[in-house]
Amino acid sequence: MDSDPSRESLAVPEAAIDEACGETPLPELGVIEQVWDTDPIPTDEIADRAGAAFAALPLDEVPDGGEVALGVGSRGIANLAEIVAGVVSEADERGYEPFIFPAMGSHGGATGEGQREMLAELGVDEATVGCEVRSSMDVVEVGRTADRDVPVYADANAVEADAIVPINRVKPHTDFDGTVESGLSKMLVIGMGKQRGAKTAHDWAVDWSLRNMIPEITERLLDELPVAGGVAIVEDQRDDTALLEGVPPSGFLDREAELLERAYDEMPTLPFDEVDVLVLDRQGKDISGQGMDTNVIGRRPFAIQEPEPDSPDIKRIYTRGLTETTHGNAMGMGSADFVHADLLAEIEMPTTLINALTASTTRGVRLPPAVETDRAGLIAALSTIGIVDPETVRVVRAPDTMHLQRLYASPALVAEAREREDLRVVEDPSPIEFADGEFAAPSAHETAVSDAESS
Repeated sequence: MDSDPSRESLAVPEAAIDEACGETPLPELGVIEQVWDTDPIPTDEIADRAGAAFAALPLDEVPDGGEVALGVGSRGIANLAEIVAGVVSEADERGYEPFIFPAMGSHGGATGEGQREMLAELGVDEATVGCEVRSSMDVVEVGRTADRDVPVYADANAVEADAIVPINRVKPHTDFDGTVESGLSKMLVIGMGKQRGAKTAHDWAVDWSLRNMIPEITERLLDELPVAGGVAIVEDQRDDTALLEGVPPSGFLDREAELLERAYDEMPTLPFDEVDVLVLDRQGKDISGQGMDTNVIGRRPFAIQEPEPDSPDIKRIYTRGLTETTHGNAMGMGSADFVHADLLAEIEMPTTLINALTASTTRGVRLPPAVETDRAGLIAALSTIGIVDPETVRVVRAPDTMHLQRLYASPALVAEAREREDLRVVEDPSPIEFADGEFAAPSAHETAVSDAESS
């Protein structure tokens, strides 16, 4: 978006940071890489494996020619278009009439057209997956919970179908810990509930907690609607598709809990429990629901009635910008201690606030202090953690909280990496180079891509 002069005035100039902080020694940075042993599903098998997962569901009660509503909507899922296309193809072969409905709560500006556009950006539209997309914010109240009488909502198009099948990744949630977190159940409760259902669920979660609410509302939805099961996705540390499985409604909550344990085991994390300064090149809804994955940064300041993760312990976080795919949604920026002026310029506040209001996490969109340059951000962070010794300070620069295999690291961490089998040193530390105050070196993730292309 175009630069807003009023926003630029909020960014503190580098000269002012220098004057306030005095002489702050900067550490050198090297490059380290996490050693991961992964076994992803080959790309050319993704569609067939997704179709097989759908075929494994109990579909006997779906009539010939019956409509099958496929819930899709989470961002950042690898091979999503191929997975959905595989399910659609299998449904077609079985004589059903599949259609896609966005199951993404209030995303896309809480409009039907906005959600259709979001799906298209994820590679999911009629041309790519081979079936109709029915996008509307209309919902139907399908029941109420037993103890608290909470209304339960579902997408009106999905409710009219002969079968409902959510397609989603099972992964740790950013706001709470439970037996089920992000996955099939949450997509039914929050995603399929659209803006109204998502808002209702998050309002009640203030007193009830999502860890308790999602299982109970899931069971209500399974009782009231023709949910034939779901297609569960688990990804590995490199964000490749590691598992595709059809989960029947009879084992929805139990099996999803087991898959969540695997997802925790395979989730990419920082390789250090204690970090003085973490620099993130970007944040966004395609990276995490909270922009920065709270499980990675060890901060959950906006979650209600939920404890923060035990680790890691990060003293300061400096975030440099937003991803293009997040479309200005800066949800979660409140977890940063400092942000770059570029992040200010990229914020679409209406989209961000609608998301925060729906999720009842307004603290997550509080604006941190903004700085004019990367050098100013790094100095501001370092100058607020106590006495800094460039040889012992623990600094990490990462692309984002999803791409964590290759990282910039200060000398103390590079030395630690040399002693660990799960890490390898790619480049020895060297002085940080700046161009007009900005980092001259590209993202560590980009250096890995460059190395792969040149080899």
